[in-house]
Parts: sequence; C-alpha cells; structure tokens
Amino acid sequence: MKNGKILVGITHGDINGIGYEIILKLFSEPMMLDLCIPIIYGSPKVATYHRKAMELTTNFVTIQQAEEAAEGRLNLVDCLPDEVKIDFGQPSVESGKAALNSLERALKDYRAGLFDVLVTAPINKAAIQSETFHFPGHTEYIQERAGEGHEALMILMNDVLRVALVTTHLPLRDVAQAITKDAIVRKVRIFYEALRKDFSVSTPRIAILALNPHAGDDGLLGTEEKEIILPAIQDLEKEGIICFGPYAADGFFGNRTYEYFDGVLAMYHDQGLAPFKVLAMENGVNYTAGLPIIRTSPDHGTAYDIAGQGKADETSLRQAVYTAMDIYRNRLRYEEAHAHPLRKQFHEKRDDSDKLKLNAPEE
Repeated sequence: MKNGKILVGITHGDINGIGYEIILKLFSEPMMLDLCIPIIYGSPKVATYHRKAMELTTNFVTIQQAEEAAEGRLNLVDCLPDEVKIDFGQPSVESGKAALNSLERALKDYRAGLFDVLVTAPINKAAIQSETFHFPGHTEYIQERAGEGHEALMILMNDVLRVALVTTHLPLRDVAQAITKDAIVRKVRIFYEALRKDFSVSTPRIAILALNPHAGDDGLLGTEEKEIILPAIQDLEKEGIICFGPYAADGFFGNRTYEYFDGVLAMYHDQGLAPFKVLAMENGVNYTAGLPIIRTSPDHGTAYDIAGQGKADETSLRQAVYTAMDIYRNRLRYEEAHAHPLRKQFHEKRDDSDKLKLNAPEE
C-alpha cells in the first residue's frame, strides 16, 4: 500500500481487443483514482491510439518504473520496447507478444513487492503462445510464475454466486479421466480456505455438482458419482468441511439451489461457467484463488467483434478491481485476527474450583 491506498497492477491484455477501452473508461471516473493507485502495464503509444480511435478523454502519466506511481492519476509503465501494429478485432503474433510483455513485467514487479493486487485484461490464448508461454490461460501461467508451489483454483463470482472448477481449460474428451477423488478433495480444500480467508465466510457451505446427467441416475448414466464424488464428499466431511452433493447441474441452477450455498464446485469449465455467465455476464469476475498473489480479471474475453467501436462495457473490469481490493483487505483482517491466538487453557482435574490454570504445561 502507498499512503493507505492499495496499489493495483493492471495488464493491458490483447491490444487488438477491448482491454484499453475498458481500462480507459473505468479510470475516467475520478472516484476510481480516489479508491486505489492504478499501475497499467502497457504502452503509451498503444494507449493513445485507442484513446483517439474511440474519442476517449482519459489522461494517463507514463512512468518507467512502478516505484514512480503516484496517487490521483492513472500511471502507465512502458513495457513495450518496439513499435507494434494495432489491428482491431484481429489476433496477431504482435498482439500476443505485447500481451505477454505486459504480463511478464507485471509479475516481475509483483515479486519485487511493487504493487498489492493484479488485475488482468483479456488475452487471446492462441496468439500469446510462445516459447515462454505454453499454458492454456492466465490461471496456469500465474500459478507457475507466482504460485510459490501452491495450486490455483479458478473461481467465477459475483455478489450472489461463486463457481469454482475442478478442471479448467481441458478438452471435454479428457475431463472424465481428470475427475479423481484426490482432485476433488484438493480443490474443495482450496475453495474452503478461500471462502474463509478471502471472502470472510466463517463456516462455508459448498455444493458439489455431479459429472454425469441426472447425477449418474444411480449408475445408469455413469458411475463417477458413486465411485469418486461421493467418497470425496465423505472424506471432506470428516475434515469438518461442510459440503453437499453431488447435484445434477441442470436442476441445481434451474431451481436456483445455488442461493443456499456460499460456493459451488463444478466438474468442468462449461458446466459451471455457462450458467454463471447467463446469470452474471455484466458483473462477473474471474478470481484465481489458492495463490499468494491476488489476481482477478473480467469474466469476458477480448471481444474482437466490438473492438475499436467504443461499445465495450467496463462494468466487469470495475468489479474485478473492487474484488481484488476487497480480498486484499479481507486477508489482512484474517491475518490480524489469527496473529495472536489465545493460549490453550487448562482445568486442573484434581481441583474442584473453576479457576483456570493458564500456566499448566501442554501435554
């Protein structure tokens, strides 16, 4: 933090998409500059091109190092050494390289402690592939570069629904093999701790979706529910984690059963994200839980179809910034609350008094 304000690092994403448009629109609001100190990782030339193309009036200040970031303004770290061609709506090698440069510089600065939370604008997963980026998406890349050995969990969320995924960017033909008891248990543990520490839910209730239609229909449509998911739930309950299921996904979302839970664990990407985006497309946030770094992003993609037209809605990016700051504060409060736990108290078994023996040795 700097002068009591959270430092928010923001990558510019794919320069041929809507990344700069939603960033510039968001920080045209003076209130946003009062809430945090934004640090954009990108290019002043590219930002200026987008601003002129869409007749935006947002001002920014170019800096060479994140340490130069000041409050009350939109700070932009220049991390593109070369000229780049901008072609709205078209993925390209240049746009992928520019997105990667932004992301790499941001993570380098994060490891140096130069900002507090990271918000990533959308990338094109194919265009960004290179010798140094060979991942299905942001989540996996950030886990390797800034995870410090921790496992990431993708959570899509808004004010009423949090959906986490056992498998993320995986071809559907490979999903069933990846659904194991161990994978479910690991993901639920991460989810449970994130709900407690990052979202201040004291006793989380987690719903677990089935893999097969109708939750397997008692083995008629698949046995994963009986052989994998239920045993995982039983083991988690023994650990004191409150979870229920497996629920058939269609009825679960159709009947709004999710309203009774603090989080929902889906087995694969579209099972959880398709209904989520129907319910929360404009204000949804993608949060990478389980890692030391706090990283959020809008829940939409590059939106090439409207890039450069001034039609993009910055609401999801706004919510991503808000969420990152909320999680940062929640973690601080959690750490403070658990920094000095009460000493274990003892009663002397041979003493009929109710006086506590605080100095008794631990067994």
